[in-house]
Amino acid sequence: MKKLVTYMILMVAMLIACGCKPERKAIDDPKPAVYYWRTTFGLDDVERQFLTDYKVGKMYVRYFDVVVNDKGLVRPNATIEFKEPVPEGLEVIPTIFIVNNCIDHGIDSIAPLLVDRVLQMNETHDIKGVKEIQIDCDWTAKTQDAYFKFLEQVRQLLASKGMKLSATIRLHQLAMKAPPVDYGVLMMYNTGDLKNSKQRNPILDKRDVEPYLKHLAGYSLPLCAAYPNFGWQLLYTGDKFRDILYSEDLSDTTLYQAVGNGKYVVVSSIDLPNYLSSNSTYTYLNAGDTVMVIKPEASTLVKVHDALSHERPGINDQVIIYHLNNSSINNYSPSDYEKIFNP
Repeated sequence: MKKLVTYMILMVAMLIACGCKPERKAIDDPKPAVYYWRTTFGLDDVERQFLTDYKVGKMYVRYFDVVVNDKGLVRPNATIEFKEPVPEGLEVIPTIFIVNNCIDHGIDSIAPLLVDRVLQMNETHDIKGVKEIQIDCDWTAKTQDAYFKFLEQVRQLLASKGMKLSATIRLHQLAMKAPPVDYGVLMMYNTGDLKNSKQRNPILDKRDVEPYLKHLAGYSLPLCAAYPNFGWQLLYTGDKFRDILYSEDLSDTTLYQAVGNGKYVVVSSIDLPNYLSSNSTYTYLNAGDTVMVIKPEASTLVKVHDALSHERPGINDQVIIYHLNNSSINNYSPSDYEKIFNP
């Protein structure tokens, strides 16, 4: 017995001396994956080729949002419409985005409704082999208890059907208690402040990630990571952020003047359809406003990818690209994607 105790003490001392990090389990059945984040499901040839080229095995499909409507009721919104079947051999993970203010309105009662709705959508659209549901919510310390209670309810309902539950994890949430789910997806995008035109890249900058890396090794949930391939067109009046534009043709010299470094000046006022705000139907661009075009450099993605692997071996066993979209795919080269998908 004394020999066993001595051996245990020696082993603990060796672990402390070498600074070894505790092992944390990677997720089960990892595969190259993508998010699909549109309100209509349909793939073009570029998107299909992407799935083939990188042997994508999972697609996290946003089914609908959960929002507080004008009457103060928690309801589904922006439900996806399937224009074509999901490609055979591709595992679909229905993903539900829950706006944080829903939690303040009470979401306990919607757990069975949410699960039933997802299962019904699977049946209606002949989506077979669904093994899990994912919940996406930027919860806070204030809403954590109510949100976790909701997750526990959803997880129990899914477990009774032989299904699992996953959740997205923002960087700042690594310092908080882990949610009661089977695994988490660490979102490596939207890490900065897009409201400040003089800030570094708000989609992803390694300097914004570094303060959170210390929490990775000890985080109790199995984790995989999601990386961005998208860019933004950010509208500013002076230094004040106004909106995100979507696929605006900035080469139209009657409306925009390029001034270098991805910056454009609006030369003629125009009203554009607004896809971000629910308060109005248009975004007003005034002459003199500026549009900043940003995307993370491929080298930034690779550096962040490698930093995560160093702190948490196994986190990149499954990489999810956000998101599957023709224009986003072309932001990076095949060699860039090979590096990002590589564990």
